Amino acid sequence: MTEPFPARRRVTRQHLSRTEGPAWLGFLRVHAAVVRRLEAELQTAHGLSLSAYEALLFLARAPERRLRISDLAGSTLLSVGGSTRLVERLAAEGLVKREQSTQDRREHYAVLTEAGLARLYEANATHLAGVRKYFLSAFTDLELSVMAACWERLLPGASQGNLNLDEPSSDQ
Repeated sequence: MTEPFPARRRVTRQHLSRTEGPAWLGFLRVHAAVVRRLEAELQTAHGLSLSAYEALLFLARAPERRLRISDLAGSTLLSVGGSTRLVERLAAEGLVKREQSTQDRREHYAVLTEAGLARLYEANATHLAGVRKYFLSAFTDLELSVMAACWERLLPGASQGNLNLDEPSSDQ
């Protein structure tokens, strides 16, 4: 007699432990919920997606407020193609300029405009208030320090940097 699904017998089923499962599931759910709330607030108040806000922020922190689009993709959660499309939308709004590299005609840069910087400053207070309200306020300073150390264990450098617009970036 043939087994209806013979592949099932060859696959070893994996399970998360009673502590791993809730930790992982909680992380996924909290991340999704916080991102949705932050996105909704930025969109409603400033007409910006969270990805657009992050792109403007990384451009503001970059030397000469300018990044290669491929480097911008590496800083955000977008692919190079996604970053290219985002830069095109931001350029259409006058928030960035798209410039071709003088060394390599295939390479393009995104350059933050004064209008983009102004929109970023307007959105910054909304975004940071949301980050505090939906995430940071749930933890003590000690818990936040431990969390930052955990992020470093998973991805060295993940918690390093400075997101304050009026202070020099430690990323440069």
